[in-house]
Amino acid sequence: MTNRLSLHANKLTWIVCVFYLIALFWILIFKLGVRFSYMENRSVNLIPFREAFALNGRLDRVQALANVLIFVPLGVYVAMLGKRLYVWKLLLLLFAVSFLIEALQFICRIGAFDSTDLVTNTCGGILGLWLVHLIRRAFKSDLAAQRFINVAALIGTILLFSFLILLKLNKLPIRYQ
Repeated sequence: MTNRLSLHANKLTWIVCVFYLIALFWILIFKLGVRFSYMENRSVNLIPFREAFALNGRLDRVQALANVLIFVPLGVYVAMLGKRLYVWKLLLLLFAVSFLIEALQFICRIGAFDSTDLVTNTCGGILGLWLVHLIRRAFKSDLAAQRFINVAALIGTILLFSFLILLKLNKLPIRYQ
């Protein structure tokens, strides 16, 4: 019975993870279907936080925080679905997804390849790994922790897609264009 419950929990985790990845790519690669003025920027920044150290430069804290937050769910899904993997493999996977997104932005001419984003995205994923660790310790059962995370992830995914659809339909008081 427990194995069957675990199998259903894993299926739900995979389904919600796929929807999260679709949203992530829609936001970061397809830019919500909008052409922004910066999209032709094909620069490469190999020095993390370079803009924070430039003369009169300031780190865009909102963008850095957004990059961290948008990758927390990836860390959660990687931790839940890769629980048999070593931590260094999980970290490598988080970094690889971030690298892939940055490379695609550059190759597809929709943004720059920015090492600051690699760092902040990976930190968000690490925060997600740590969050799962804390939840597992609190529940003292992998299955109970996974069920809790699945419910939270499902609610979060529904809210995210609702927000993105309302944003795309210009039904919110904020504008992204």
